[in-house]
Amino acid sequence: MRIDPKRLEEFKAYTIPQIFAKQAEVLRGKPAIRKKYLGIWETITWEKYLKFVKHVAYGLSRVGVKRGDHVAILVDNEPEWLFAELGSQALGAITLNLFTSLMAKELSVLLNRFGARVVFAQDQGQVDKLISIRKEIEGVEKVVYVDPTGMSYYSDPWLISFRDLLDLGREAEEKDPGFFERELSQGRKEDVNLMVMTSGTSGLPKFVMFAHQNIVDMALKWIESSPIEIGDNWISITPSAWIMEQIWGIGVSILSGMVMNFPEMPETLAEDCREIGPSFILTLPRFWEELASRIKVKMQDAGALKKWFYDLGLKIGETCFKRELEELSLPFHLRFLKKLFALLVYNPLLDRVGCSRIKQAITAGHPISPEVIRFLRSIGLNLKQGYGLTEAGGVFQVHPDGEIKLETVGKPLPRTEVKISEDNEILVSTPSLFVGYYQDEETRRKVLENGWLRTGDVGYLDEEGHLVVIGRKEEIMRLRGGESFSPDFIEARLKVSPYIKEAVVFGDGKDYVTGFICLDFVNVRSWAEARMIPYTTYSDLSQQPIVQDLILGEVRRINEQIPLPIRVKKIILLHKMLDPDDEELTRTGKVKRKFVSEKYKDLVEDMYEGKTESQVKDTVVYRDGHISTIFRKVKILDVE
Repeated sequence: MRIDPKRLEEFKAYTIPQIFAKQAEVLRGKPAIRKKYLGIWETITWEKYLKFVKHVAYGLSRVGVKRGDHVAILVDNEPEWLFAELGSQALGAITLNLFTSLMAKELSVLLNRFGARVVFAQDQGQVDKLISIRKEIEGVEKVVYVDPTGMSYYSDPWLISFRDLLDLGREAEEKDPGFFERELSQGRKEDVNLMVMTSGTSGLPKFVMFAHQNIVDMALKWIESSPIEIGDNWISITPSAWIMEQIWGIGVSILSGMVMNFPEMPETLAEDCREIGPSFILTLPRFWEELASRIKVKMQDAGALKKWFYDLGLKIGETCFKRELEELSLPFHLRFLKKLFALLVYNPLLDRVGCSRIKQAITAGHPISPEVIRFLRSIGLNLKQGYGLTEAGGVFQVHPDGEIKLETVGKPLPRTEVKISEDNEILVSTPSLFVGYYQDEETRRKVLENGWLRTGDVGYLDEEGHLVVIGRKEEIMRLRGGESFSPDFIEARLKVSPYIKEAVVFGDGKDYVTGFICLDFVNVRSWAEARMIPYTTYSDLSQQPIVQDLILGEVRRINEQIPLPIRVKKIILLHKMLDPDDEELTRTGKVKRKFVSEKYKDLVEDMYEGKTESQVKDTVVYRDGHISTIFRKVKILDVE
């Protein structure tokens, strides 16, 4: 059963916390949240959910939080994230979710820019980061920690446990039962309630401001265009600092009556998905790339009979999907075989990875190879490609059902207009567009003009109205011979290989394309161990000749799918994975191209100077603060 459309229309006049309170009154005893603790799923009803949010709001008021204050949330994917965020916003405070993987020095900069008065922290590790920078974040008056493990030795009035905050809230509610409703009623749909960080691929992340009405509009778009019903399951697997986790966590799930599910830990995700059976997943390409790689590697090691059924089923699936792309109907024998192999192969396979009940799966955040979509759709997963920007409220473009085109990102969601400027930049206009950048009006004026947002991406609309994204305007490269190319186009295809985790290509102003390759350590390690290849570390494995031959074979195979002038000619298997802590990736996994190019510029130049190996300098920072420098040699490999 779906939420009544008339009720959804009424929600446009309210704030997110006001809508939440109304939904909790109606849905009361139905499940709202599930969290797995020690192998057991615990359910929180909408009624209990509201109580938690109320007590957080009361508790925050007792520690001094007022309308317009800023509250930072440094919490994992846990129910407490939602309690903290909705409780803060019910008081009229503005929230910002931060990646728990941030280093202390990064937190210091971000918390000061945001002006946080209160910080919710996950555990002792996060608290220790905050204590180490306490003198630098003088505006933070209180830190609320969620997990009390290891905190019994901390006796500091600056710290308070989440449980104690709830107790303060209960006491405050007894003294003034009407306070929450009074604060709730003061909220206006035009009020800013949320800030979200941009990825920061080209510099310091910006804080993007949203009002309640922006979040509500984007949530309604998804509800209108997707088969979402009350009680459908959403599984929270991407950091809450990402815009789409926000849109679904405090937007879609609340307005539609979905259940938010929180896995026990990343390592149990596949098992937890099998138990819950998520109805929808919208996440980053890396998740789908790893899923496809995991399936392929597992089936390579399967027994002869299973592998035969899998290979045959994949051929049938690919044939059916090809006809779907060509908009051709399936003949009877293919319809029969597709249903038969859905029972024998596709459904059991998807069930093993927790995806058998998915109505709609979407990849977004950065480009993905069409081959990943082709593969997963061929085994029965309804995977589509989406496109969006933080400033536009997240993903605003997605493939409609029955209109899958591998090289496009689909069509706009309702109430969204997309057009192409004279210089081929993609422009978007929608009610969910951001209010502005925090303390940066100048940049807002540069990107937002007459209601149209400049995305910074180059693309075009095909004859059927599908959007084709070529790449970031500032990242388009041109070879010396004049051929232009998007590095994303090549990198996404390289990452189709189950043995390649990350790829970064170069070639701007050069005669040919070169690249760095990072191994998928789990898959390459398994491959090497199955062949009794000795190694010690990732660095050692990457420089093994037999492993280099494996990757060269993969790159040569993928090169055949790439236009001749922009095929990769030389590669280096990097001695380490690119890492957000080394500022090589953003916290959402995007490559910081300029930073990587500058950091490893000697390696890049050596690939164009005919050398067969190069030397890389590594700086290692130990826990005691001691810094040492290590020099390593890496081989330059000729692909063609």
